[in-house]
Amino acid sequence: MITILDGPVGSLLPELSVATPAPLWSAAAIEGAPEVLRRVHTMYTSAGASVHTACTFRTNRRKAGPAWERLTREAVRIAREAVPEGQRVAGSLAPVEDCYRPDLSPADPRPEHREMARALAAAGVDLILCETFPHVGEAWVAVEEAVASGLPVWASFTAGPDATLLSPEDMESAARGAVARGAVAVMVNCTAASRTLPYVQALAAALPAGVPFGAYANAGGAGDWNAQDAEAVERYMACARAWVQAGATLVGSCCGTGPAHIAELAREFGG
Repeated sequence: MITILDGPVGSLLPELSVATPAPLWSAAAIEGAPEVLRRVHTMYTSAGASVHTACTFRTNRRKAGPAWERLTREAVRIAREAVPEGQRVAGSLAPVEDCYRPDLSPADPRPEHREMARALAAAGVDLILCETFPHVGEAWVAVEEAVASGLPVWASFTAGPDATLLSPEDMESAARGAVARGAVAVMVNCTAASRTLPYVQALAAALPAGVPFGAYANAGGAGDWNAQDAEAVERYMACARAWVQAGATLVGSCCGTGPAHIAELAREFGG
């Protein structure tokens, strides 16, 4: 059985006339455009996703300041109200600095990941998604703190848009370490779809039988960024079929994609 994840929020908001300024990026919509954020979650529900990630990727203290905990709770509330009862809401727990700059990972990220994991659990998410980590050591710390919350934890690593931040061999080690620390699923995300298959194959080689794995990738070809036309979606689907053939059972999409991609994933794999 294939589980269909949702797609990106940050790529869609500008298309809906909502600004995503640094340092909050998509999280600026939590207060600035909550109805549009709710609409985005609803769009992915209509497309066929059954796991929905709350807009907490940038609501940690370092990025959101004193309002961080309130924004985290509100993001979860918006997601919960937007999706059908019985579907899962994941809390996004991201690198404390930048998902494409592993060199900026702090020497001791544990206190920040601990407070974020606790806040997500208190806000009522169904699982914690430690996502878009290019720094394996920081990801492992995040997984440990998320597991300590008592919730199921999924881990997802990024090799970066051009697949230069982690090798497939790095991915194997990262996945093994995440599961050893309590993650119950492992994925690769935020890497171009056309470059993602070797990382999915690395997960297949690394993980014990019964541990689900998968991918939610960036738009993967020239002209595909934010394109929702049939040709762009089909190029993404060609990649996704290869992931599923390699054993992936968790599939969604990341930056530069949208509801059309999720709808096609759901149509083909959602059963």
